[in-house]
Amino acid sequence: MGLCDIQEIKETLARHGFRFSKSLGQNFLTAQWVPERIAAQCGADAKSRVLEIGPGMGCLTRELAKTAAQVAAVELDRALFPVLEETLADCENVEIIHGDVLKIDLAALCQQKFAGQTVYACANLPYYITTPAISALLESHAFAGITVMVQKEVAQRICASAGSSDYSAFSVYVQYHAAVEVLFDVPAGCFIPQPKVDSAVIRLTPRQVPAVTVQDEKLFFAIVRAAFNQRRKTLANAVMPAFGGRLDKAEVLCLLEECGLDVRVRGERLSLTEFGELADKCHMLLNTKEQQHTNGNE
Repeated sequence: MGLCDIQEIKETLARHGFRFSKSLGQNFLTAQWVPERIAAQCGADAKSRVLEIGPGMGCLTRELAKTAAQVAAVELDRALFPVLEETLADCENVEIIHGDVLKIDLAALCQQKFAGQTVYACANLPYYITTPAISALLESHAFAGITVMVQKEVAQRICASAGSSDYSAFSVYVQYHAAVEVLFDVPAGCFIPQPKVDSAVIRLTPRQVPAVTVQDEKLFFAIVRAAFNQRRKTLANAVMPAFGGRLDKAEVLCLLEECGLDVRVRGERLSLTEFGELADKCHMLLNTKEQQHTNGNE
């Protein structure tokens, strides 16, 4: 069965009365080379397991089943279950699970299905859940590698370097948690229905320890988010909300100078290391002020 053949796709879906759901962002692949390359480059081998998110027609699922020892595919749309029963009928090492990647405890699911084995994640993510889905995959700490297809612009943003127009808070977040790499582009013409934009496949390799070591991770990300929320402003002005009034602008300017940064710098210019150094200096000053306040009240 040619699961990437447009005529085959239409006939199979028609047999089961399936209709594409715009609300679920469903776009099925029509180019066989794409699932083949994803399976070949995701890192999985005959000794590892794969958790797939959103199998669709099952074209990537079949390729993963050839590569890995076991595949569990999580699908939200129950209307696809009879389709997948047909298309994956001969794949004995595949299990289809009904669920929502944004609601499932991914670490618990991997433990339940794979019992401590090495697990890789693969997904053709609907555009509308890209950010929360990648966040969920990373924060589960359950995967040796995560290979996902996303909108090309999102892939560029995730992999962007400091100072580029694509660099964002999400760039910092993902690169803090994982090494990132764009594997290849996928033109819009490789899907049915055809989306309006091209896609790209990226591979995330979760880090054993974060890219930078910080004293207060919550404060680190609060500063990063604030810096990019108002990226037209200087960093000193943009990050003030992150401190909730506990630091004034003069103090922030002094900390920037201590970090060797221009007081007029914008947040998009800072690397992860520079954000980490600034966050640690802010953390130290906040702790000092809190201790002084405590001592003064004794």
